Amino acid sequence: MNSKLNKNQIQRYSRQIILKNIGTLGQKKIIQSKVLIIGMGGLGCPVAEFLTRAGIGQLGIIDFDSVELSNIHRQSLYDANDLKKFKVIAAKNKLRRINSKTKIICHKIRLDKNNYNKIIGEYNYIVDGSDNFKTKFLINDFCKRFKKFLVTAAISKFDGHIFTFDFKKKKTPCIRSFFQENDISEDILNCEDDGILGTVAGVIGTMQANEIIKKILNIGNDLNGKILILDLLNLNFRKVKFKKLKNI
Repeated sequence: MNSKLNKNQIQRYSRQIILKNIGTLGQKKIIQSKVLIIGMGGLGCPVAEFLTRAGIGQLGIIDFDSVELSNIHRQSLYDANDLKKFKVIAAKNKLRRINSKTKIICHKIRLDKNNYNKIIGEYNYIVDGSDNFKTKFLINDFCKRFKKFLVTAAISKFDGHIFTFDFKKKKTPCIRSFFQENDISEDILNCEDDGILGTVAGVIGTMQANEIIKKILNIGNDLNGKILILDLLNLNFRKVKFKKLKNI
């Protein structure tokens, strides 16, 4: 990559570059970064949009589902013209119009233990936008094994949970230290049954994108060893510490 930002880049990202914690050096770090988003639903859409707007150099997106009418109220990259299209294809088309310089790599697959190795190694930063704990545990284990930085979240009704895991650090707890897999119900994140306010997905997804950018720039505090719990109905926010379990 060119050592200097060009005039178009300086103008496009001027409101970020002016921040003392970013500057031109920080913007170049963002442009050189590669981020993988797993799940292009209510969380993945705002993550992808704001990372693309920020200037991420390469964005991988994973999803196997197609756009349904019930998705549109909270999955912000889609509209009625996208119905029945694969989410990754519809999202890529929208993201290209936002920032043609961000390279979008579509993976129209279901992530599993047989295909993760070919994909996850290409990226330094991973975002979990999945809607079930089976996938969340799988992503957690992949990132732990390959020492990736992971931002994961869960949403339901008016509530959101956010974790960050820096697996390059020793004694970093993982999601298995907080949720016991055998105790997780299959439908705990089922929006069809429990419902979800669309703005909750937008708020939590945007915060996930924010955590990725902070990590790329190495600024601020993260949630390593903590969970941020947000009750957006009553505007209650709290952090809860948890430790790495000995047997995990």
